[in-house]
Amino acid sequence: QVRLVESGGGLVQAGGSLRLSCAASGSSFSGYAMSWFRQAPGKEREFVATITWSRGSTYYGDSVAGRFTISKDNAKNTVYLRMSSLKPEDTAVYYCAVASFGTFTRGFRRHSEYDQWGQGTQVTVSS
Repeated sequence: QVRLVESGGGLVQAGGSLRLSCAASGSSFSGYAMSWFRQAPGKEREFVATITWSRGSTYYGDSVAGRFTISKDNAKNTVYLRMSSLKPEDTAVYYCAVASFGTFTRGFRRHSEYDQWGQGTQVTVSS
């Protein structure tokens, strides 16, 4: 059974940085997409970034490209999201999600394609 545990959220001033972690267990994750999504109050869950477990290829949402960096540590089964130049509009609950590429029907950027989620971690950026 896959288990995902996020950590690292908190309160930060605009322009600051945070690093989120997602500790994954319960699978080898070979052939998986390891992704971050976020959801602000009253808004739909939004794609943030994906890293492929096997090759380490990375993909970003338009709103975070150039400011956020996704990475992984295979030995620790952990995915990281380094967030820099944070803006108040980055305030949201950030979720880690995983899925095998073989299960995607509409692409890895859609939150509905994932069925394994962490509990989320709150990130609040003050102006």
